[in-house]
Parts: sequence; C-alpha cells; structure tokens
Amino acid sequence: MAAVEFILGLTIGAGFYWWQQYRFGQQLRKIVNSFSPQSDWAISLPPLSLVRRELYYLESQRYQLAEEKKSWQAILEQAPVGFLQVDRENQLLWCNQQARILLKIDRWREGQVRLLLELIRSYELDRLVEKTRQSQQSQEQEWVFYVTRYASSTESNRVNIDSRDSPWQPSRTVEAIALKGYSFPLPNQEIGIFIVNRQPLVELSASRDRAVADLFHELKTPLTSISLVAETLLKRLQNPERRWVEQMFQETNRLINLVKEWLDLTQLEANPRHYLKYEKIQLPNLINSVWQTLEPIAQKKQVTLEVKGGTPPSFSADKSRLIQVFLNLLDNAIKHSPAQGKIIIEISEQNSTGNSELSEIIIDIIDSGTGFTPSDLPYVFDRLYRGDKSRTRQYASNSPEGSGLGLAIVQQIIQAHQGFIEAKNHPSLGGAWLQITLPLEKFTKN
Repeated sequence: MAAVEFILGLTIGAGFYWWQQYRFGQQLRKIVNSFSPQSDWAISLPPLSLVRRELYYLESQRYQLAEEKKSWQAILEQAPVGFLQVDRENQLLWCNQQARILLKIDRWREGQVRLLLELIRSYELDRLVEKTRQSQQSQEQEWVFYVTRYASSTESNRVNIDSRDSPWQPSRTVEAIALKGYSFPLPNQEIGIFIVNRQPLVELSASRDRAVADLFHELKTPLTSISLVAETLLKRLQNPERRWVEQMFQETNRLINLVKEWLDLTQLEANPRHYLKYEKIQLPNLINSVWQTLEPIAQKKQVTLEVKGGTPPSFSADKSRLIQVFLNLLDNAIKHSPAQGKIIIEISEQNSTGNSELSEIIIDIIDSGTGFTPSDLPYVFDRLYRGDKSRTRQYASNSPEGSGLGLAIVQQIIQAHQGFIEAKNHPSLGGAWLQITLPLEKFTKN
C-alpha cells in the first residue's frame, strides 16, 4: 500500500513538474516571439535555444549599433562645426573636437558625464537647450561667448613686470567669439546642438564697418560746418529763400544724427563692455522718466502708457544706455499707434530656464498699431533697414523718417548687457511686440 502511494505521489509530482515546465516554455516562447523580428523561426525550437538565439541576436544588434555610433562620432569629429549632446539632466554626454575648441572645453574627457554649466559658462547656450526641450522643436540662437584666460605664472610675472603692475596679480585676458547654435530634440529628452563659428564673418563685417565709420567720421566735420552756416543764414533771410535754407538745415542735422548713430553703433559692436558704465537703477523709475520726455509727443495723439507687473529688484546696468533703449522703443510705439491708442509695458521676473540660481527680467513693450509685416520681422534689427512704409504712413504721416539705426542700436545695447531682444506681433492685441530679456544675476554680482 505504501509503495502504491509513493508511486502515485511520484507520478503526480512528475506530472506537475512537466506541466510547469511546459507552461514556462510556452510563456517564454510567447515573450520571445513578441520581441523577436524572426518569430516564425521559433516554432520548433526548444526554449533554451530560443533564449540563446535571442541573446546572440541582441548582442549582435548592440555591436552593430555601437559600430554605427562610432562611425557617426568619427564623422562628427571631423566636421567643421561643433556638436554637443546633452541628456535630460543637462549633462554633457559627448562633444566633438570643434566644440571643444570653440567653447574652450578643457575639463571633459570622452566617457565622462559632467553638467554642461560646469564646463561651459554660457547663459545663452543653457537657455537654448531649455527652450528646445520645452518646445520639442528646433531652435536657433546667436550670441557672443566670452572666455576669460589667465596667463601662466611665468607669463603673468613677465607681463606684469613689463606693465609695472604687481607681480602677484595674474594677467587676465577676455576673448570674445561670435557663435550661432542650431539645436534639435532627441529621444529621451536629450538635446543635440550644432555650434557654428561666426567670428570670421563678424571680423569681416567689422572691417567693413570700420571703413564706413572712418568715412562717416570724416563727414562729421564738414556737415557740422554746413549746419552752422545754415543756422546763421536762417536769421538773416526771408521767404522764399528762408524755407530753402531751413530745409537744408534740417536735412544736414538729420545726416549729422545718422553719422553719430552709426559711430555709436560701431563703437558698441567693437567693444561693448568698454562703453558701459554700470550703476544701480530701478527700472520703473527709469521708464517713467523716459515717458515724461516723450509725453508731449504722446499727448498730440492722446496715446497713453500702462505699466503692468510688480516692482523688480534694483540691478546694475548702464542707465544712460537703457534710457536710450526705451527712448527708441517708446518713440517708435507712439509713432505706430493710432490716435487715442495705448502702449503697454509689462515687467516680470523669473528664474532662468533650467537654472533656479539665475534670475532674469522680462520687459514686454506692446503698441496698439498694426504690428510688423511678416516680411519685415526677420530684418527689423538690421542696420539701415526700414520696414513697410504703409505701417508708418497709416498713423504717422507727418513724422520725420528715421535713420534706420534705432533698433540696431537697441539690440546692440541689450546684447552688451548679456541680454537679448525679440520682435514679434502680439497674438491677441495685434500690435508690435518687443520683448527684452536681461539676466539679473550677472549684474547683481558685479
């Protein structure tokens, strides 16, 4: 009886074991079939062979992908433009030789994973990455990358002795490189960025601008003389001769202002930081003082100003340059607004995208005109560019035509403060919308 029970138990146990094995094999086969692109091969193979085959297949795939990655990296390594790849945590995964040269990356080795901000101190690059990640669309950004270099101890002592400075102070030079970045989203919230060196084009343009600036500088003296003569004649002549001389006087002064603005713009582009004098300012007070200057012009058209937003903290900037910025922008807004129109300035402060330690101030200036035409938008900050004249004629037919340098100077001043300005049309109000972004953190630590 005991033997029968033993045999029965052994039979049931063996059957249960083989049933479990069969069930496991079927589940394993089902899983393998769902992942394998060659599921028709797996019908007659035992589970262990299936696993071996799939492991071999996955390993060959991994090897093939690794080889493809090496091939692409080898191509990018020889590319004449820089390339960066960052992960979702803004850590640098890989960059090519040209990127290391352009961005002066000397503390990263292939295989390392380091925060991008630790290796490259560039607010603009950090913002480009975050804008791409948030929008999941390709972005473009131009900026000037400043690199501070310290001479070695031997070179530093030699330079300081030659310049009669203290030998204990290291020699420091600041190098500026004009760059343009093209970013695009990658899977897993990663971002790829191509970096183009614009410095040769900038230097070529600067050489051309210097030649034009020299010409304008030579024109300044004779134009001033003509203006003085015309002003003297105005006091002595009667109409109709007086009207002719008065027109000559106005046109001469317009040319003198054009020469001054061109020379001012050329100086700002050549050495933007050299021409900035920092002091602590309160932005609302500065805007109010600018509006008081322009209020007589605004009252003629009954145009009003509305300032929205809280009071941002005081920060260091060049007060006279920012006054120049708002004079240009508000004057344009008045000209292009209809009678009894309204100009809105909205001020807000926020943390820089992707970095809670950096603050930035956003200034939106919106007029109540017809806005920019789509064909004008890409060129509004170009030198001597004048947009569609119908936009000006509609509301400002009696206003003198501008020099075409106002917005170019505004952009250069904002960029000298390490900020940027963007022109667009407001989606709901319809008017021209100028948005200024200034990084506060860079000022408060000066």
